[in-house]
Amino acid sequence: MRILLLAGAAAAALTYPSFAQTQSEADTSAAARDDIIVVTGTRREGRTALDSLAPVDVISGVALDSVVSDELMDSLAVLNPAFSIQRLPMADGAIFIRPARLRSLSPDQTLVLVNGKRRHRAALLGSRGAQSTDMAALPAFAVSRVEVLRDGASAQYGSDAIAGVINVILDETVGLRAFAQASQYYEGDGEEYQIGAQLGFELGDGGFATATLEHVTAERTSRSRQRPDAIAFEQATGIQVADPVQNWGQPEREVVRFAMNAAAPITDFVEGYSHATFTQGQGVSDFNWRNPAFTSAYGTSPLDPAYDLNAIFPAGFSPQFGSEDQDYEVVAGLRGDLGFGLSWDFSASRGRNEVDYFIYNTINASLGSQSPTSFSAGVLAQQETNFNLDFVYGWAVDAFAAPVNVAFGLEAREETYEIEAGDEASYAVGPLAVDGLPSGSNGFPGYSDLQEGSFSQDSYAGYVDLEAPVTERLTLAAALRFEDFSEFGSTTDYKLSGRYELTEALAVRATTSTGFRAPTPGQLQSERTSQGLDSTTLNLVTSGRFSPVGPVADIINARANGPEITALDAETSQNYSLGLTYQHASGFTLTADLYQIDVDDRFSTLGSFTLTDAERTQLAALGVPGGESITRVSFFQNQFDTRTRGLDLVASYGFDLGEGAVTLTGAYNYNETEVTGEAASGVFNDVSRTVFEQGLPQHNAVLSADYALGRYSVNARARYYGEWTDTDDSANVIYQDFGAEVFVDLGLRVELTENFAMRVGAENIFDTYPDESRRQANRGLIYSRNAPYDTDGGKYYLRLEANF
Repeated sequence: MRILLLAGAAAAALTYPSFAQTQSEADTSAAARDDIIVVTGTRREGRTALDSLAPVDVISGVALDSVVSDELMDSLAVLNPAFSIQRLPMADGAIFIRPARLRSLSPDQTLVLVNGKRRHRAALLGSRGAQSTDMAALPAFAVSRVEVLRDGASAQYGSDAIAGVINVILDETVGLRAFAQASQYYEGDGEEYQIGAQLGFELGDGGFATATLEHVTAERTSRSRQRPDAIAFEQATGIQVADPVQNWGQPEREVVRFAMNAAAPITDFVEGYSHATFTQGQGVSDFNWRNPAFTSAYGTSPLDPAYDLNAIFPAGFSPQFGSEDQDYEVVAGLRGDLGFGLSWDFSASRGRNEVDYFIYNTINASLGSQSPTSFSAGVLAQQETNFNLDFVYGWAVDAFAAPVNVAFGLEAREETYEIEAGDEASYAVGPLAVDGLPSGSNGFPGYSDLQEGSFSQDSYAGYVDLEAPVTERLTLAAALRFEDFSEFGSTTDYKLSGRYELTEALAVRATTSTGFRAPTPGQLQSERTSQGLDSTTLNLVTSGRFSPVGPVADIINARANGPEITALDAETSQNYSLGLTYQHASGFTLTADLYQIDVDDRFSTLGSFTLTDAERTQLAALGVPGGESITRVSFFQNQFDTRTRGLDLVASYGFDLGEGAVTLTGAYNYNETEVTGEAASGVFNDVSRTVFEQGLPQHNAVLSADYALGRYSVNARARYYGEWTDTDDSANVIYQDFGAEVFVDLGLRVELTENFAMRVGAENIFDTYPDESRRQANRGLIYSRNAPYDTDGGKYYLRLEANF
């Protein structure tokens, strides 16, 4: 990689042909904030980000390409300080479908659209039961721009839009373009190779079609030290163990992504359109190392004298956990104009996310010598079908400065959550369980035949959305939406917005709205057992999460004292924002927005309830897999209320410097969340409250400078992450405050010929690492697994681009 980069830099210095310049980072940064028409948060044509009634960030495809990661949400997190994402190594499925947050709210409180159409959720139920969209399934090379609406929008778009909306706009460019990129961390690991191509052509008279294909392979990273107990085991037994015995880092993975986007006129008044995406990938990661000295799976039983785990894994074992995932979405529709100012749009979509878990280099100890060492652990799937009928009418009102934009429509949606059982051996309770040998595939017990099933929910909605230019300076807007869900009932939400131009350069804007997030079928009905490692004792703990309306909930409700487990209801919100926009003739622009988001009845995992022997006997009698060894049970519940307050600042300034052009941009987000209420069960102890309120930085900022001169362009970017706090979840809680960090990225792009360009550079160019973590250090962890940034150090890259 170093040789490639040196050769690339030499080629850039020696290349001299002139080039018909394509759009540079500097060009698109300025355009994104000033002139691009936005379609998110408004149904009125002609709105730009600066004159919108609520804050909208526009991130160009060129800016996305400047970030090394192949995953779209990583690019958004680098470029937008209000958006954050974590790596979460050894966090089961969350290492592959990672949680992303807008304004530090729950991942499933941000609605994701593609070309303005609702995107389906992923099958994974993450932290606190969050079920969000897997944005990594979208090919970043197919994206023209991303619009981020930083405002509550449930009254406009329905469930999930409490924090805001992310609208991914696919490319419509005619022509052929391609890229190849290689990157590697300074440490010499994490090699990643990306290749992609996009073909766009004209379709019919005024139509277009584009097709994009990406392929990515990435190797693991490891920022680990040898576990102290592994060193002690090797010294005591003389058996050599791997160093380290487990890797904390990014998983090994391979993925193929495809996207199609098309539209073409059918008649003079009707246009057909469609877009589709398809992604298929696989990833593998380490789990915690099992020490033969005290792991219960190494026990023996007179029922199976042939069983000897020391003969299979004499040096212990670290289960290898992976997933094969498949994601697709197809959207098709017709739109047109009825000829008297009324336009219409009818669309249908089907999306599905499927995750097939597997685990190997492990054992189901309760099966003894009959156990395999690799297992299919089960399949999760989320499927959604949407129908939308939307109308927009320009209503001329003499008293107003321009026609009132009247939008109204209907929506019907069906979502289904499916669980398919894994291999029987992955969840079986074998005969050796009576002697204390753990059941299920060690590390990730498979989904059982009792847990599998298909759970559905239907919903229907109607809305009306008005936007009125009352005067040349004053615009007011109102939206109202009614939505009814088969599983919990109905909700009605509103939004009121206004914008007033104090001068031609300065304007104020404000919004107030209500919002909601409906519980999903997976949250309502699915159940799961899992294994973890106590950070103090290093003993395995088996836990179960069960349906709040199932028989296990009845067991807990039968206790004389304690909280009542109830059915889930929707999370609800009240949003407020107040902001200003400023645009100077010199090219300087500024937006500043204050916001407050009150969210009630937020989901949490209630528990864990420690079971008695009698209750474990009841679980076993119900046929719960591994019921005899489950230590704790928990349930998703509406448990607490929060208040989030913050400030967003976005500024840009473009000017000429010599024969080149400079664009300076800056974005800052201050975000503070406070738990304002909780259920009588007291779900938030001091540890939970600290993690929730202080587990992410309150201050984040991105500063960038782009300079374009002829065929050269340079991009420099500084990313600031403020202080945050992590804790250890063991019996002896450790609080650790992590200091602020600054990471600097630098890239040089050279247009080699009329059709070819090269980019070379590095992210975290100074190889900055955060504070080392005391949390779970006895497991070999160096940096916190919950860090809101990459903890793998500097990464350099070389990218070649072609455009025809």
